[in-house]
Amino acid sequence: MNKRRNLLKDPCWTAADLGQALPDSPHAVSVALPRWGDVIAYEEKDPKCISSLRAIYPRFGLNPIVSELAKKALELEGIKGLEGWTAWPYPNFGTAQEAALFCKRFKETESTIISKVFGLYCLIANPKATPKAKAFWQHTGLGASSRQAAIALGKETAPTKDEGKYARNSLRKRIAEIYCCNKDFVQLHPSGMAALTTALYALNELSFKQPILQLGFPYVDVLKLPQVIFNGSDLSLENDPKLLAEKLDQKKPAAVIVELPSNPMLQCIDLQTVSKLAHERGIIVIADDTIGSSININALPYADMIFSSLTKTFAGRGDVLAGSLVISPQSKWANSLKACIAKVSQTSLADSDAIVLEEASRDIKTRIPLLNKACTLLKEKLEKHPSIERVLHPGVCPNFQSLMRPQSGYGCLLSFELKEGLPKAKRFYDSLRVCKGPSLGTNFTLVCPYVLLAHYTELEWAEKCGVPAHLLRVSVGLEEPNELWKRFEAALIS
Repeated sequence: MNKRRNLLKDPCWTAADLGQALPDSPHAVSVALPRWGDVIAYEEKDPKCISSLRAIYPRFGLNPIVSELAKKALELEGIKGLEGWTAWPYPNFGTAQEAALFCKRFKETESTIISKVFGLYCLIANPKATPKAKAFWQHTGLGASSRQAAIALGKETAPTKDEGKYARNSLRKRIAEIYCCNKDFVQLHPSGMAALTTALYALNELSFKQPILQLGFPYVDVLKLPQVIFNGSDLSLENDPKLLAEKLDQKKPAAVIVELPSNPMLQCIDLQTVSKLAHERGIIVIADDTIGSSININALPYADMIFSSLTKTFAGRGDVLAGSLVISPQSKWANSLKACIAKVSQTSLADSDAIVLEEASRDIKTRIPLLNKACTLLKEKLEKHPSIERVLHPGVCPNFQSLMRPQSGYGCLLSFELKEGLPKAKRFYDSLRVCKGPSLGTNFTLVCPYVLLAHYTELEWAEKCGVPAHLLRVSVGLEEPNELWKRFEAALIS
């Protein structure tokens, strides 16, 4: 068996590394895009670039193992090779049916089939239905995982039900301990977006069917999920409490969604004020603490529900997709939300993924403080460098600080701009000796031109929101901090 590449010491950063799985695992959630031109080629769907990819972020496309299962489904239905037909594997009939119902909203002539393949359920879509099927897969995060596909194909052995149950129970206890609540208020899901999907299904069940109001510059799918799949979504970048109150009165949203902090600007809205204004109007508050981390911040006194991508710093390894949804025991809707979520939840975290996640997250209380410290040190060094225009980091945000737990930190993420803008950003990115690709929270440092990856078709809009295309986002890992700085310093003089 080949030894896996140590990405702390031997990162994927050169042209030859294009398409390498990050980490070196069949279940990797990131992929190496080591040059600026690779990012453009990836977004433009350049055939040479796409054919090089040995991994992909699981919601943005099909992991190679999942893709293999999808091809089997097309073969079994006798439609192999028909241009434009696609298959999307789901863990059970309910999730596949939801995907089919979404496709049928648009045109009855858009054909879909649900086919059971080796124990999983594949939504098979014709060319007209394929864009809708892809949107549902990406935004909801309900699709089958690579480990589920590997087990279905006989590539891996399924754990016992008792092993899966033990892992999920241990995870719920671990998460409940961090949030200081009972584990009955914690649910596990196959991704962070699946957790939000479940929360939005629960709102519908409670007859909160108006559009959502997103506050602050949004992670793309947090905005798109309610906008495309549910009842709509409005975006507000407003910070003034009086103007926000007026907007709440005008919009009367089903819920307010906030990210703590925002991605990639790393700033927080005033959650205490937002919570007060929303609750006075009978509006539910949903928070995403993925980037801030529940180890560092406590939003539960102010948010009715908190969803988080456990794929990121909670796991750290970058080879398992998972999410959590925590209901605040202090919410006046707590009991109603618990009942609704139990009714509408389509799927839980798979046994095989739960076992990996439980093992990966055992060191979370010691690992995240190391990431906090390393990121802060890199931030301080970047701020002093003459090539840097500005550094974005939660450490300068009073609203983030007001949510921090005692002896906590600011997380593993920072963003920055270079004084020479786009030309310098390209040179820096190409010469930086760290792994480069999507995702965050990995034990190895991971850099990307975030706006290109998340908003490639709406760069002008992002610029108007104050987020330029040449912004670089850094997820700081566990490399020795001084050695990591030397790599950044060398790239800054390129």
